[in-house]
Amino acid sequence: MRKDLACLVLLTFWASGCAHNRTDFSSATVPLASAGMAEEKPKESTEGKPPALPEPSSSLKSSGEVSSEGRKSDNASPEEENFEEGTGAAIADPLEPFNRAMFQFNDKLYFWLLKPVAQGYNKVVPEPARKGVKNFFTNLGFPKRFFGSLLQGDFRGAAAELGRFAVNTLWGAGGFLDPSSDQQLDIPKREADLGQTLGVYGIGQGFFIIWPILGPSSARDSLGMVGDYFWDPLSYISPWYDSVGVKSYQEVNDVAFRIGDYESFLEATIDPYVALRDAYTQYRLKKIEMGKGKSEPPKPAGMR
Repeated sequence: MRKDLACLVLLTFWASGCAHNRTDFSSATVPLASAGMAEEKPKESTEGKPPALPEPSSSLKSSGEVSSEGRKSDNASPEEENFEEGTGAAIADPLEPFNRAMFQFNDKLYFWLLKPVAQGYNKVVPEPARKGVKNFFTNLGFPKRFFGSLLQGDFRGAAAELGRFAVNTLWGAGGFLDPSSDQQLDIPKREADLGQTLGVYGIGQGFFIIWPILGPSSARDSLGMVGDYFWDPLSYISPWYDSVGVKSYQEVNDVAFRIGDYESFLEATIDPYVALRDAYTQYRLKKIEMGKGKSEPPKPAGMR
C-alpha cells in the first residue's frame, strides 16, 4: 500500500512542472513575428528610386542575427540586442522536434492530472489556508534566494532575505504568515537562483529545452536547477518518496492560485510552442539584466 501511494504521489509531482514552470502565460509578451504573423506594410512607389534591399526576415530578427536596421550591432550580443529592441529572445533551438513532443506531453499531464487535482484541492481547502501554505514554502526557500544573492554580489539583497526569514519564522508562526511584507516593515523578497547567477556572470543561455515534467529551460538554467536542488531543504527529506510527496503538495497548492493562466495562454497564441519559448527566454533575460543592476524585475502574476 505504501509503494502504491508513493507511485501516485510521484506521478502528481511529475505533472507539477507541466505548464507552470517559471513562466506566466497570461502576462508574457510574445512577439507577433515569432508566431509567424508579420504585419503587412503598404507598398510604396518605386519609380525613380534604386531597388530596395530585401527586408530581413522575422526569424532573423527574432534570433538576434541582425539589428532593427538590418545589420549586426558592434557592441551588444544578439541576446542583448533583442532584449533591448523587444523583437524576441535569441536562443538556439536544435532540439525543436524533441521539445515539441515534450510540450505536448506536459500539456496532457496538466489537463489530465494536475488541473483536476488542483481544482479539487481548491474546493476542499479555503483560500486563507492555501495562502498560509504558500507563505510557508516561500519562507522555506530562503537558502536559494540568500546564497544566490551572495553569489551575485548583492549583499543588500542577501541581508534583506536574511531579515525576511528571521521575521517570518519568529513572528510569522514559522512562516505561515508574512509580516515582513506588511506596510510597517516592507522587506522586499529577492528572487535569485543559480541559473540567473550564471547569467549575471556572462554565461550564455545555450540551447532551449523543454524537460518532461519540469517544463521549459535552457542549457544554463538546467545546470542551475541541479545546483538549486542542493539548496532546497525539501530535497533532504528521507525517504525520497516523502520528499517527492511534499514537493508535489507544494506544486498543487501553487497551481491552485493560477488555474486558467495556461488556458488563456493557449487561446491567445497561434503556435503555443513558439510563444512559450519566447516568453520564457525573454523573462530569464530580464531577470539577468535586473540581477546585474541589483534590483528585482516586475514579476508576472502567478509566478514564484
